[in-house]
Amino acid sequence: MNITIIGATGMAGSALVTAALQHGHSVTAIARSAEKLAQLPQDEHLTTRAQDAFGLTKADLSHSDAVIDAFATAPAQAYLHVDLAAHLVAQLRETTSPRLVFILGAGSLLTGADHHLFVHDIEQDPNAAAFVAVPQNQLAELTFLRTVTNVNWVGVSPAADFHAGDAQSALYGTDELLKNDQGKSETSAGTMAEAIIAELETPKHHQVRFTVADN
Repeated sequence: MNITIIGATGMAGSALVTAALQHGHSVTAIARSAEKLAQLPQDEHLTTRAQDAFGLTKADLSHSDAVIDAFATAPAQAYLHVDLAAHLVAQLRETTSPRLVFILGAGSLLTGADHHLFVHDIEQDPNAAAFVAVPQNQLAELTFLRTVTNVNWVGVSPAADFHAGDAQSALYGTDELLKNDQGKSETSAGTMAEAIIAELETPKHHQVRFTVADN
């Protein structure tokens, strides 16, 4: 499978590059920094491109079987999550390939007895002002994606704590914030990467969001 990874040098993106190569896929890694791309593991099945994701065209994307949006940005520009999703969808309207995969936030998941949005809990954090724009805009990103019916897309949300780390055994869900038996709501980048590659190899979700957490 030919997989394009946008944001390939970030926490999630670099884990995806590693996982995809380990599974025998060919990877095109896209990021803004050529210097950071050069730090990815050398592999004959890895191609790197230093490019602004907003410059990607249908021709750039169409050679891939899947395009994964692992884009990350500063909270002050969190709206770019929505803008990039809209750009990628616009390039691929009325297509079934490549498949678009979006890494979303945990804020759009439901939690509590009343099934409220987790982003509302995040907003109560006294330090939230520094970062809350990211989960708010990734909720907006999912809201937009749910209107898209003519592109082959899927979204994946991590648990509350999304951090670097190796893959663990995983819990899967749909729209509820997951916790393991110890009450922890965590997803490692390795777990996220393995979940996405598994979804690409054996599709189980179409035009919906699912969630994965460390068991």
